[in-house]
Amino acid sequence: MACVLGIDGGGTKTVCVLVGQCGQVIGRGESGPSNYQVVGIKAASNSIKNAILQAVTSSTQFFKKTGLINIEGICLGLAGVGRVEDIHIGEELVKELQECTKLGELISLKKIKKAVICNDCAIALVGGIGEPLGIAVIAGTGAIAYGQNRRGETKRTSGWGYILGDEGSGYDIAVRGLRAVVRSHDGRLGKTILTELILQHLGLKNIEDLVEVIYRRGWGVKEIAGLAPIVDKAAANGDAVANMIINQAVEELVLSTQTVIAALFEPDETFEVVTIGGVWRGCVRSRFEMALKSLAPTARVIMPRYEPAYGAALLALRSLSED
Repeated sequence: MACVLGIDGGGTKTVCVLVGQCGQVIGRGESGPSNYQVVGIKAASNSIKNAILQAVTSSTQFFKKTGLINIEGICLGLAGVGRVEDIHIGEELVKELQECTKLGELISLKKIKKAVICNDCAIALVGGIGEPLGIAVIAGTGAIAYGQNRRGETKRTSGWGYILGDEGSGYDIAVRGLRAVVRSHDGRLGKTILTELILQHLGLKNIEDLVEVIYRRGWGVKEIAGLAPIVDKAAANGDAVANMIINQAVEELVLSTQTVIAALFEPDETFEVVTIGGVWRGCVRSRFEMALKSLAPTARVIMPRYEPAYGAALLALRSLSED
């Protein structure tokens, strides 16, 4: 039986889905990070192989009925892919998979007809909407807006990283929250319940202890971004300072989305906007939807229909149908 592999290779984990020609998910696997620009090419390759192995071994009952499965298409959706050299690295990773003896014992990768190498935004869009049409606004640790129109044209805004600009991200919200707490402590800003909530969350007795947590413990982007839900909670409880921070994040996310809309879609054109990432679990989403509706009435905000790895599989299937 002929199948495809859809792979979502991120900085935290790698997800692989094994999908049949009719779009049915046969197996799913997860492994470690495969953003090769962070973990290196060798580690990324190992993570991808392990995710495939898990996807294959999770569907042993299916194998018993069909025998060896031929993989005809594969899509690697990798974080940070955008340059020509990135595509070449992705192609080399596919060659390594084809030469892997351990994988060859379970599935046949020698007959791959199409290998699609793209960035993780593209598979998030297709997974979220179900087709490569519309806009994906991703707001998790970082933030980015990515869209594609009916002519195949694409546009990306934001996503420049926590230093150059991930406005509206969990990191952005958390840092604004932490700065508000110390400003309030100094008297440069009014009182905010963020102070109490953050101290409780971190188990600290006073604001000065934040210095030890943030600097001496070496907190990184992900750890700091993990404080964003506290800001959201304070906003939901009516805190003025927290609401200001959330509203600023919403403004940035709307601006990114509006910029993509202007580049790709006509004023009377209908399309969907899918919201992806942890930031949308709170009050950000409802405020975003309300603000965007007034600026782009033809846009329909939706929750993701499928995961990004399945979006990668759909792109692999689509590439095979284009022959």
